[in-house]
Order: sequence, then structure tokens, then C-alpha cells
Amino acid sequence: MKKKGLTAAVSILLLAAPAMAEEVPQVTAPAYNCDFQPNCEVAPGIYGKMASPVYSKFNLTIGGYVKLDYAYNSVNLGSNGALGTLQRGIPKSSSPAGQQDQSIFTARSSRIWLKVAGPTFLGAKTNAIIETDFYGSGGSSNETSTMRLRLANASLDWANTQLVLGQAYDIFGPATASTVDFGQGAMTGVPNNPRVPQIRVTQRVKLNENNSLRLILGVQNPVQNSNLQSGANGDSWGAEVNVAGQAMLISKLLGVAPGYYGMSMNSLTAGFFGLYGNQDVAGDSDSMDSWGYGFYTFVPLLSSKDGRNRAMTASFEGQAYMAANMSTIGATAIGVVGPAGDRSAAKGYGLFGQLIFYPTQDLGITAGYGRRNAYNYSSYNGVSNFEKSNSVIYANVTYDLNAAVRFAAEYQNINTQYGNVTNGTGNLAGLADSGTVNIGRFAAYYFF
Repeated sequence: MKKKGLTAAVSILLLAAPAMAEEVPQVTAPAYNCDFQPNCEVAPGIYGKMASPVYSKFNLTIGGYVKLDYAYNSVNLGSNGALGTLQRGIPKSSSPAGQQDQSIFTARSSRIWLKVAGPTFLGAKTNAIIETDFYGSGGSSNETSTMRLRLANASLDWANTQLVLGQAYDIFGPATASTVDFGQGAMTGVPNNPRVPQIRVTQRVKLNENNSLRLILGVQNPVQNSNLQSGANGDSWGAEVNVAGQAMLISKLLGVAPGYYGMSMNSLTAGFFGLYGNQDVAGDSDSMDSWGYGFYTFVPLLSSKDGRNRAMTASFEGQAYMAANMSTIGATAIGVVGPAGDRSAAKGYGLFGQLIFYPTQDLGITAGYGRRNAYNYSSYNGVSNFEKSNSVIYANVTYDLNAAVRFAAEYQNINTQYGNVTNGTGNLAGLADSGTVNIGRFAAYYFF
């Protein structure tokens, strides 16, 4: 019996030998993040390091997040009431909307992206990204939203030089308000636009072991150009491309601390940015300049112990700018002022500052202030209900359950001051009015 059993076992092994000899693909399980405390990454999800490559023609990574927002607004901000600081003007207190409150849920700020790492070229790494959200204008409601292109660009990265081609973040206005809402302060002193087709070159110049310069120069689509052939109401066409740039000093002397939403660790940064363009205006004999310049800084107040851990870290981010005819990205309230045939660029300025503090790795606290103000009120004669100023005060708390799940709560107070107010009989020059909203917000994220 033992001999028969041994013979059977040998036979089974011999039959299995051909299959065992075949090459079996080795599958490596993805390195998932910590399941619970402590959160082992500097940042969760999309901006963290939890990517596992998916292979297509080149290495492909897919990611994004699902986000549910709830907002209570003390006034009615309309169908986009979940946007918060993206509001171009709060309804006047005397208006019907100013006497209504609003509760609104939305998942439209959810995002998805694809990142590609391709072959090298002349010593440069090649990369590409496509990112979309669901704030397209074609949707009839929050429940039937449409996709919108955010980022679509390719890059060539050498050791100290980068070339970017495609739709990328605006070179003008590097600051981003770390608000829970979708607006990120764009209309309250923090103009930023992640959807500008451009070509730009970034050059890093090493000064010494701790300090370097980051120089950016690019040409961008003139977003202030409406491209309407009718030319009505000062609409323009034939604009030259915008030229924009940055010159920043980057220093390691103060270590690093959390930046936007705690999703990056940044060094001391300080420098200038600017933009210039020129365009024709319907009915005017002279062309019009579009321009802006400003100062930006990021300061690690309490640095990370190891460059990754956020516990007991703090940072300050600030920006100030002056601009003309840059209403599309929110740098100015409107584009042009003056009567037909003699229009000029509307001017404005902005101020912004925020503090980010992480008492623990997972708990983040942010508070900030931003303000966009019209420059030279007298130049707005004849412009009904122009925004003298649009300002925000905000504070929020975020907590990461793990590398995928984040909860956030926020309070905002947004105030708009109006000039040349109308009461149904025309402009009342010199008369002012205002609108104010108090916003309570809750958001839940799932990063993937």
C-alpha cells in the first residue's frame, strides 16, 4: 500500500511538472497606506504617495477624489451656492436673495485625473496629466452636472529645467486660499485659474546649498479676451497672447511646513510675479493693455521635524497685487470702464494672507483673509452697482481618518461693498450699499 501511494504521488508530481516549469507572472500587491492612526503620509490620496502604476502604452496612474459638500448660506447665492468664495458679488441686503437663506448639497467638485510617465527625451523625463471635474456649464442642476477640463498638459523635466505645453495653472497669482469651498479665494484677492492654455519654461538656478532661484516665463491664452465678433459692451478680439512670469527665491534655511490644504511641504519662498497683454476694444481707436504685478511669500513658521510629519507645524502664506483688465480670473471686478469709444482698463488690487497649523499629523486648522478692491472709484462713473470691494474671512478644520478619508468643516464671512447703487431710477452716484453672507460648510472626501 505504501508503494502504491508513493507511486501515485510521483505520478502526480510528474504530471504537474510541465505546468510548474512554465513562467508564472509575479504579482506584487500594492503598498496600501495605514488603515488607521497614525496616518503615515504627509498628505492623503491624490496629492500623496499612494499611487500604484497601471500600465498602458506607458506607465499610467489614475486618481482623484469624491467630494460631497454641504453649505448653509445666510443669503441665497443661487445654483452655485456651494462655491462660496467664487461668488462675484454677494446679493445686497435689501434684495429678495439677500433676505433668503439657502441649504445646498453638491458632489460637483469631485475630480478625476490620469497621469502618464513616458519615455525620456534628450535626458528629460516626459510626463502628462489630464484632470477634470464636474463644474461644466452644461448641467441643468447639481444632479445633472457636466464634466469640465481643468488640466491637460505635457512636460519635459530636466534636472534644473522644465518645459510645459498645454492647459495648466495660471502663472499670475501663485497663492491659493486653503478654503474647503471650491472658490479658493479667487474673487476675494487670490486670483487663480487652473485652466489656461500656455507654453512655459521653468529654470532653477542654484545659488548655494540652501538657496536657489525659480524663474518662470511663459505665454498664455489671453483669458480676458471674449472672442465675441459682435464687440458689444466693450467685448474685444484680436488680443495678443499674454506674457507672464515669476521670479522666486527658494530657501531651505527654515525647513518645510504644510502648504495648500496640508497636501504639500513647502520651503521658504518669496518673490514677484507679473503679466502683460494688449488687445483691441470694439469702437475704440486705441488698443488696451492688460497687466498685473504682485509679491508672494510662503514662510514655514514651525518646520517639520523630518520633512514629512505635519505634527506641530505652521506656515504663513501671503500675496499682494495690482492689476488692470483681468476680471476673468478675478483680479479685477470688471474688465473695462468709461464710455463707448473711450474705454480704459478697470483697475483693482488684492491682499491675502493665511495661517495653517497642524497640532497633530491628521488635524489641520486654517484661518485667512482676502480682499479685492477697485482702484480709483471715480473711474467707475456710469458703472451701476460696481464692486468697490469683495472680501472674505474664513476658518476651517480638517481631519484625516486615514490616507483616503478626510472630513472638513468651515466658516466664511463674505462681504461685498457696492458703489453707484441703483434703485430703479438709475445710478445714484456716490450712494453705496452692501451684501454679506455667513456660510457654514461641511465636506467629506474620499481620495483614490
